[in-house]
Amino acid sequence: MHISDRPIILLGCGRLGSALLEGWLASRAVDPARLIVLTPSAKPAAEAARERGARINPSTEVLGEAATLVLAVKPGLWREASGPVVSALAVDATVVSLMAGVRAHSLSAVFGTRPIARVMPTTAVAQGRGVAAIWSDEEGARTVAHALFDPVADTVDLAEESLIDAATAVAGSAPAFIHAYVEALARAGQAAGLDAEAAGRLARGALRSAGAGAETGAPLSDLIARIASPGGTTEAGLKAQAAAGLDAVAMAAVQAAVARAGELGS
Repeated sequence: MHISDRPIILLGCGRLGSALLEGWLASRAVDPARLIVLTPSAKPAAEAARERGARINPSTEVLGEAATLVLAVKPGLWREASGPVVSALAVDATVVSLMAGVRAHSLSAVFGTRPIARVMPTTAVAQGRGVAAIWSDEEGARTVAHALFDPVADTVDLAEESLIDAATAVAGSAPAFIHAYVEALARAGQAAGLDAEAAGRLARGALRSAGAGAETGAPLSDLIARIASPGGTTEAGLKAQAAAGLDAVAMAAVQAAVARAGELGS
């Protein structure tokens, strides 16, 4: 999918901004010469982009060349960070926000009539293996978002902006939930007699195996059934998880993340 050859501004190069920048460079989805990175402190990803032709913190006059602004700053700082950019940004530039909780109407109050898309990606965009939820009520902005994220993520379109918070919890935050569960499995393995190194390696290996299965696209219930033989060890573990309240734990995590997203946007 092709978009304008005009520059792309990446505002913010923290964990998510750096991950996206790394993914673009690795996938060659974006010509580094088209990138303008605005970051208050030196970041390895930004320096790598500079070496390949990106402009880091150029003069504000240059910002007017850009067709796209990607907002990858913390939700509580976006108004302050956007201040110097807004007046220089072209009136037809598309604004792509990666911020949890910040609604389109709040963005429009600052960026005016510029087209807006909201995207919630995972940091695995750095490896070209992310997932990203996309919402916009403007077809052109949605097209721009897809052009930026299709090369580095499995993209999912959302019908309503209100679903972004749920997508944040189920995808954006969930890798940490899953890593926490794998960490708990490693601790359980140690309790069963494994040493720390063995338990950690086996738990990580299980995560990789689960990921390989998920990438086949098969229904999750089928993937579970392929491993859980009737009357076997896996079935026993699954029943124990259910009895211990696995669904309740997942529900609590998602609901807490959704609630926090609402607070960030207030």
